[in-house]
Amino acid sequence: MGMRAMVLERVAPPEELPLAASRRPEPAPSAGEVAIAVEACAVCRTDLHILEGEVPARLPVVPGHQAAGKIVALGSGVGGFAPGDSVGVGWMASTCGVCRFCRSGRENLCERATFTGRDRDGGYAATIVARAEWIYRLPAGFSALEAAPLLCAGIIGYRSLRLSGIQPGGRLGLFGFGASAHLAIQAALHWRCEVFVFTREEHHRRLAVEMGATWAGGGEDDPGAALDAAVTFAPAGELVPVALSRLDRGGVLAINAIHMSAIPSFPYELLYGERRVVPPASRSAPKPRSFRSKKRTRLSCVSSAGESAERPSWRSADPCHPEPLALPVIPSEARDLLLLLRVAASRSGQAPRWDLLSFSLRGADRSSLFARRRPSGFLARRRLRRRRWRVGGLGMTAP
Repeated sequence: MGMRAMVLERVAPPEELPLAASRRPEPAPSAGEVAIAVEACAVCRTDLHILEGEVPARLPVVPGHQAAGKIVALGSGVGGFAPGDSVGVGWMASTCGVCRFCRSGRENLCERATFTGRDRDGGYAATIVARAEWIYRLPAGFSALEAAPLLCAGIIGYRSLRLSGIQPGGRLGLFGFGASAHLAIQAALHWRCEVFVFTREEHHRRLAVEMGATWAGGGEDDPGAALDAAVTFAPAGELVPVALSRLDRGGVLAINAIHMSAIPSFPYELLYGERRVVPPASRSAPKPRSFRSKKRTRLSCVSSAGESAERPSWRSADPCHPEPLALPVIPSEARDLLLLLRVAASRSGQAPRWDLLSFSLRGADRSSLFARRRPSGFLARRRLRRRRWRVGGLGMTAP
């Protein structure tokens, strides 16, 4: 009989229903892979781009890159996981590990990266196979249905917030209010930001205000305040000059889109005054093979994907978790997910059931420098100073 799956064999508008229900052989994990019984898979705008041919993909393919479920089989060489573990699978499926981007901790820019639901079959199926080093172990207390939207919409939305440079208490503009934006606003409100939402749909405006937005209106409406930072979520190029016109001097516009229509020309004055445009590229460093909860330490500081350690600490402005955090240098995408899980728990009125997650890493990751035998003498002191600078810049204390 095989497993059930939704297969894309041709690109076409969604009205033509190009996704077709199909029966496929149950996939078996190869070396270094795990098989996961999918319990939930969230829908992403990128799935529609792939369906319509705006983002190229190998066909036929099973879309879906926000899948969560339980491990049912392990390939050879996989450690740290066991059948029954709750895990999630995100957009990035693998990187080469040897290019200049991977070796410098910028795996999200790897030119030979592969992606779930585009280059390999994704989560619109009963079972998905993924590389063990690219899955998340989900903390206890979150169902697959709750965790799945965080695996892309949540992570990339939070990443865009950090790349925008918004500071706690600042004025933030969100252009578009779909899946990613309605998660990002929760993180921004957690930082006590004033959030201004620009969206054409009236019901999205009502939802934004209900969630705590200071103001909600159309893209051409005047919010009555200059923005410190902004994020565009809609794949509409015409929003870029509109968003720039709302930025104060020195403001940053982060474009949260894997595909976008053409950006119209606009006067240089919209950029003058050290305004900047930053389009995030995919996600971040390799995910951990495993993470496990520790007691008596609360998560209070995270880092955005691709950021350098000289970013200022956000810990001191976090009213819920003011104490210092002891964390190793860990992949930043995982930290982004952890903050979103904590914010989701706090918004629901439930305390997180975990406090600090420690990571077991493998592959070409810069943190592996500190997992090797400690050198002695001058080199040891120099590495120690470098380690303190990297971690201290994130508001953390090196273990």
